[in-house]
Amino acid sequence: MRPSVIRNLISLIVVFGGAGLVWLCLAVPPRPHIAKPSAVPRSREGKVSFYHQIKPILQAKCQGCHQPNVRSGHLMLISYADFLKGGAHGPAFVKGHPEKSLVIGYLEGKPELMPQGGPPLSKAEIELFKRWIAQGAVDDTPAEHSAYDAAHPPVYTSSPVISAVAFSPDGKTLAVAGYHEVLLLNADNGALEARLVGDAQRLQSLVFTKDGKLLIAVGGSPARFGEIQFWDVSSYKQIRSVRYTYDTLFGASLSPDDKELAFGGADNTVRVVSVPDGKQIMMLENDTDWVFGTVFSRDGKYVVSASRDEALKLTQVQTGSFIDDINTHTTPMRCMVGRPGQDQVLCGGDDGIPRLYKIFRTEARTMNNEDHNLIRAFERQPDTITALAFDPTGNLCAVASEAGTVNLYDVNSGTKRLSLPPVRGAVFTLAFRPDGKVLATAGFDGYVRYYDVQSGRLLRAFIPVPIRKPNRSVLSVQRRGHHG
Repeated sequence: MRPSVIRNLISLIVVFGGAGLVWLCLAVPPRPHIAKPSAVPRSREGKVSFYHQIKPILQAKCQGCHQPNVRSGHLMLISYADFLKGGAHGPAFVKGHPEKSLVIGYLEGKPELMPQGGPPLSKAEIELFKRWIAQGAVDDTPAEHSAYDAAHPPVYTSSPVISAVAFSPDGKTLAVAGYHEVLLLNADNGALEARLVGDAQRLQSLVFTKDGKLLIAVGGSPARFGEIQFWDVSSYKQIRSVRYTYDTLFGASLSPDDKELAFGGADNTVRVVSVPDGKQIMMLENDTDWVFGTVFSRDGKYVVSASRDEALKLTQVQTGSFIDDINTHTTPMRCMVGRPGQDQVLCGGDDGIPRLYKIFRTEARTMNNEDHNLIRAFERQPDTITALAFDPTGNLCAVASEAGTVNLYDVNSGTKRLSLPPVRGAVFTLAFRPDGKVLATAGFDGYVRYYDVQSGRLLRAFIPVPIRKPNRSVLSVQRRGHHG
């Protein structure tokens, strides 16, 4: 199995447990072919290919120490641009001059031998780097695009794991995250209205602007890229897509005026970008692990981040200045939502306890009461908390877990209002309809379910993607054990 495939499996399993593996099996993308250096024939001119010959060496022997979460020597080696930029000591190479290029010195042990802690490159591999640089260090990386587009959408033989759903502000449309796409459904009858197909393999957050004209999808392809997609809802056209980082993005939130978007990432950062052009306004690097949730303050001047490092961090957007740790570190955070009309956030994580916090500290921190921003801790759920949602009033909240449970609570008293019937596998996403009367849930089993909020009664359950039955002849061959 190729290293890239292994990384994708690990990334999916880390975030979604066993569901990640099932997801990958349901709709497997075409695998990009990266030839080994020795497998690429040389042209008559002896041209060395960065994509086919240099990059595979960097991937196999250098990226372990020079990637977003490590950055040894402030150097990343994920792309050609990273390699050219170099690290703490300047550009890694000088086009046309291998004798002036830092990378050659390090590969030959001057001033120190790289890769560190591993076997040195062979003379033939070092010579390959020298020839490539002498030939002008050309970047021949092909443009990366999804195998899918509007004319060639994904084909499903079973429903995928669903990681995000969102109602439009008027309640007429339900957006559902599929594989390489967002599906827009009639919220009343579940009829498919449009398929918004993009590059990102998996979309983790869906948010509508308040006027309902723009849908923003945030996600990425594990271990490859993170992506934001801006879609015009009326025309079903993509306005823009912007890539950030080399891994998936999570926890998108809009500022109160809908002009800024915040999101977290697997590179331990929070980014704030302008809407709808996606230009970065600020990158916040106060977290020390994956960031799964973001929430703006009511005035839009601050953003709260929820991370696997167990912290809820308050940061000023304009300056990027860290303001405060809102909570006492108790558990890795997996999700967070803002309470409507309040500067409060509800968060949840591995310990299964939903906690409601006020964003701004009103008392001095003391040794005896470090968690005094805590407003209320709700009862422990049966497993890790995977999704949270407030109804439009902010007085009712829903809490989902990996055990397939969803419980609804009165926010002001902390009492349980009702429990929905458990489903098979984790529930990964929740959304109240704008009128507050219906709660939509979805997750591991690929179904979207509507529940009556007052009674907890299941109103309907449906698969949101078009299903194509496997060809009978193919099934027959598979059953006989033949392949190819």
